[in-house]
Amino acid sequence: MNLSDLPSNGLRILDAFCCAGGAGTGYNLAGFDVTGIDIRPRPNYPYRFVQGDAVEYIRAHGAEYDLIHTSPPCQAGCALTVGTNTAMGWGTAHVDLVAATRDAAEATGRPYVIEQPNGRAAVRKDISLCGEMFGLGVLRHRNFELGGWTMPSPAHRPHRGRVRGWRHGQYFDGPYVAAYGSGGGKASILEMQQAMGITWTDVREELTEAIPPAYTELIGRAAAHALTGAAGALAA
Repeated sequence: MNLSDLPSNGLRILDAFCCAGGAGTGYNLAGFDVTGIDIRPRPNYPYRFVQGDAVEYIRAHGAEYDLIHTSPPCQAGCALTVGTNTAMGWGTAHVDLVAATRDAAEATGRPYVIEQPNGRAAVRKDISLCGEMFGLGVLRHRNFELGGWTMPSPAHRPHRGRVRGWRHGQYFDGPYVAAYGSGGGKASILEMQQAMGITWTDVREELTEAIPPAYTELIGRAAAHALTGAAGALAA
């Protein structure tokens, strides 16, 4: 992918808690000029990058962007933590930045997106997406709260089978790979790259944290229409 050759819609997006750029790439495919912010160095991030505190950056600079996308950490509320990890006595010290991120984004007056996995994270599920909607090799269900704007919610598609791997001592085959963790039949680096459409990083931690760019390309195109008045709606 030659990122410099992609057409621009003239809009700027802040990709907060950007990790390696799965979300950012979707918005770039939708025509946005992307800037990422993350507390950790991200040498594989393919766009303009700022290292620092994402919430503080939103407060200081969020109003400079047309749209703010956020993927704040909320492991305490994700399905894995509230399920298996809690049962095992793990995951009790996770950080939840959802509320602080929302407050910062709302203070800018700009439309925003908050992305979270399934679980108990305190976000509205305005849009829920999974890989089957895009013909991908992962399910990776994600919920999106839309602040200050709206878009139609696409229909969920029935899954074609199971996620491949071991479950409670039994191996299951299926059309999807498990793009998280390691062992137990989890996906290889190459399988994760192919299943999610992410080719620019081969770091397992970055791949397991990423969302497929197809998700945010869909959201980004709807947001661009809303922002330019072509379709969609900016909420009052």
